[in-house]
Amino acid sequence: MRSQLLEERIRRVTVLFSELSFKMVEDERSHNAYTGTFEDGEGFQAGVLIERGSRFLELAYSFTFPPTHSPYLREKLEEMLKVCYEFGSYLSIHQTASEIAFSAYSKVYYSGLTYYSLKDTMRDFRDCVAALADLLEVGGGAGEN
Repeated sequence: MRSQLLEERIRRVTVLFSELSFKMVEDERSHNAYTGTFEDGEGFQAGVLIERGSRFLELAYSFTFPPTHSPYLREKLEEMLKVCYEFGSYLSIHQTASEIAFSAYSKVYYSGLTYYSLKDTMRDFRDCVAALADLLEVGGGAGEN
């Protein structure tokens, strides 16, 4: 993908986010990717990734836990997978010595990216994050983008 196409996708996505009442609060650009953090007026905050050569926009929300929560997360893993599947999302878990990061992701293909498709995807994504927060018994502010 040429740099011009990447820039056009960034512009298109930021306009759609704005139309959906989200504002970009952080962003970072490189030759190969754009990452950003967006939020709404209710305090929901998540991340967006646009990669050069990718066919889709990716949304991400991360929960972080101390390493002592590892047995609890293992116990909840099957239910976490079911929640993600129900809302068309997927997950990843990354553990370091200092934390466990559990992230939920959703994708929208650029070929179908419209105001309505992003609105529907965002609704499902937010519902997924809320269901995961309920399942994991964390408050709305417990996660990080």
